[in-house]
Amino acid sequence: MWILLAGALGALQPARRLALLLLALAALLGFYRDVLTWPVLPLLTGVVALVALRRFDPIRSRQHILSEALLVLMSLGLFLHLFPGFHNPLVVDEVKVGAQSLPFSFSFNFDKALIPFVLLACLPTLFRARACPPRYPWIAVLALIAAVPLLLGSAVLLGGLAVEPHFPPWLPAFMLANLFFVSLAEEALFRGYLQQRLRDALGGMPALVISALVFGLAHVTGGVLLIIFATLAGLLYGLAWHWSGRLWLATALHFALNITHLLLFTYPALHH
Repeated sequence: MWILLAGALGALQPARRLALLLLALAALLGFYRDVLTWPVLPLLTGVVALVALRRFDPIRSRQHILSEALLVLMSLGLFLHLFPGFHNPLVVDEVKVGAQSLPFSFSFNFDKALIPFVLLACLPTLFRARACPPRYPWIAVLALIAAVPLLLGSAVLLGGLAVEPHFPPWLPAFMLANLFFVSLAEEALFRGYLQQRLRDALGGMPALVISALVFGLAHVTGGVLLIIFATLAGLLYGLAWHWSGRLWLATALHFALNITHLLLFTYPALHH
């Protein structure tokens, strides 16, 4: 089921019909395995109805704007796990990756995986938007790559992390979940949709800063240090998106930082 769902997300931009077919198969398996239960049906029905209505509304009509607002609110609800009927299975429950790490849990999240599907109905350029390339592209690429260890190293200096290499047995499951059901879902919401809409309204740099701040505040439950860390990471992901216009590039950078964090440092944070 989860491979089907990941495949649906991977196919969403180049082959939308195939993606929807794979999503339907994954959903059927989800109901069969009780990962999805009947309270999900009103939500899915509402999403399908809003998407269908948008096909017939003029782009700038009141109905079109209202339907987009409702779909974005649904995406926020999926992000925050507010909708009933999703029973996301725990893969790892309160496990310490290493001696210095805090206990850590993660799930396969069917609800968050739906976010790119919903937002693509709002914004056809979600995956491929207008690029604003830097003057020196290769320098920009190298700077983004170098920023990953620099950011993690800064977290070590601030006392939030420590160097602690790991290679946990559940690494393949983590990579699948983190790439498709975390990194892609979050980048679709914060970069592909929010930053793009803000850029259209306010310009590139205000959109970059605001979306990064909102991304940081979304991690408020982790404390002040995590908010700062997530905001700085959001600036990196936002630059990757702004320069390339490609959602998958921002997602790849997001995933690269997360997997580097897991493999080489205390995860999710240092136990004091």
